[in-house]
Amino acid sequence: MPTFNDSMKEYKKQLQLGVINQAYRGLMDYLLSLRNTLTLRHPKYAGSGSFYFGYMDMTYFPLFPPMLKQRNLKIAIVFLHQEFRFELWLAGTNKAVQKQTWQALRAAGWEKYQLVESLAGRDAVIEHILVDDPDFSDLDALTQRIEAGTVQIIHEIEDFLIHHA
Repeated sequence: MPTFNDSMKEYKKQLQLGVINQAYRGLMDYLLSLRNTLTLRHPKYAGSGSFYFGYMDMTYFPLFPPMLKQRNLKIAIVFLHQEFRFELWLAGTNKAVQKQTWQALRAAGWEKYQLVESLAGRDAVIEHILVDDPDFSDLDALTQRIEAGTVQIIHEIEDFLIHHA
């Protein structure tokens, strides 16, 4: 394991090459654009949640479908940097809501998208891969794929909650 100083020297070297800077800025611009697109096309999902840039581990933004918001739940669109994928997370506004939701979904027989095994150290009840190893050469197609998956999952969660919780 390199020392912090060795890591910083490598970081500086990589930044001086310019590729990481360009990629990171492009990714952040894309994610901000994705959030704007989703909230413009689905204004009922907009909310007061902030954009989390992260520590190059994850970057995400929340969506608040009204039915989920009434239950103190939210959807997070997450980009996991090391795994290099987009995920959709169903999360509670706090740990108590998250635990209650996780237990209720388990008890009601939720099977559509896998629940997290344990809530310990987790920020979500459901973590579902939307796009693995995304192709950033066609951002419109990527956005459409993320949007379609997000809307479908939100509807399925809402439908399940209407009938089971």
